[in-house]
Amino acid sequence: MNTPLRSEAQRRADEIAIFQVELERLDSEGVLHLDPAQQQALREHHAALLASFAGRFDIDRDAQARQLSLGMRVASFLGALALAASVFFLFYQFWGNFDETAQVAILLGAALASLGLTVWIQTRDASGYFTKLAAMVAFACFVLNLTMLGQIFNITPTDRALLPWAALALLLAYACDLRLLLAAGICCVVAYVAARVGEWGGIYWLHFGERPENFFPVAALLFAVPALLAHRRLSGFAAIYRIFGLLSLLLPMLVLGHWGYGSYLANYDIEARSIEGAYELAGFVASALAIWIGARRQWPDMVNTGITFFVIFLYTKFFDWWWEIMPKYLFFLVLGLAAILILLVLKRLRRVGHGATEAAP
Repeated sequence: MNTPLRSEAQRRADEIAIFQVELERLDSEGVLHLDPAQQQALREHHAALLASFAGRFDIDRDAQARQLSLGMRVASFLGALALAASVFFLFYQFWGNFDETAQVAILLGAALASLGLTVWIQTRDASGYFTKLAAMVAFACFVLNLTMLGQIFNITPTDRALLPWAALALLLAYACDLRLLLAAGICCVVAYVAARVGEWGGIYWLHFGERPENFFPVAALLFAVPALLAHRRLSGFAAIYRIFGLLSLLLPMLVLGHWGYGSYLANYDIEARSIEGAYELAGFVASALAIWIGARRQWPDMVNTGITFFVIFLYTKFFDWWWEIMPKYLFFLVLGLAAILILLVLKRLRRVGHGATEAAP
């Protein structure tokens, strides 16, 4: 069997470990017993698979290896940030010592060299940790490249610079299976689309955050990506798209629920309080729908994000209604009772979801 990515190999190894534990439990309970020949064949098959995965992908074969891998991921992330910052400050420390031609050559050479280094390391790094380091440095060099070339040639800052940044981040993310760079690329896309929508609404692109509704179109775009493109081989990619889509939808609703003057609707003589009430209701409905859809599709990322925003919308509404008029002990008692009610509703929703799963053919 050819396993194309480390994440898929790791998932298969985890499933083998769980299967072995359950098989031993079933054998001790007298439910299922394999004869010695079957047990030997099963052990040899799993051992061959795990040896193949370990040789090709440096997977975690036990709990101790998983703990060490967690530390390696943290070290890789911190190292990537440190190296990117080092490159940034190195350029600024000695930048004035070079003429214009040398500056351009250094910028282009650093971007191309770091990208080539990433490709070279990826072919030799089974664990993926050093690839992540190199990819982050390559992305930082590219961002620095465009930024400083704009300064050298006195180019007016523009939101179009976000497009090549997003393109490189997404390219590296998909090529190297890097969720951190996927998030960076999505952030660039979110900023670009919101800036474009803001410009169409007559706002200078750097001020796109003054109109939170500028983020609604990119929310729809982010929801559409995992629906149109399968990410079965890329662990966590679809979840990241859904989370950023919900953030681009629910965060503006939360802001507009308390700041009606930031809406485009305020330009049409609609009262700010009416706008705030409409967005508060929309926030409750949208977060509830996210919980329901996530539970139906078995997307825990969507459920958790929806629950978080539903609770935030609910508690901020309680604060608006009762903080000034209620004794503080009674106010917090109401919050506690609301939390219990939410737990009961979610428990019921989980039970319904389990029933639908069991009834499915």
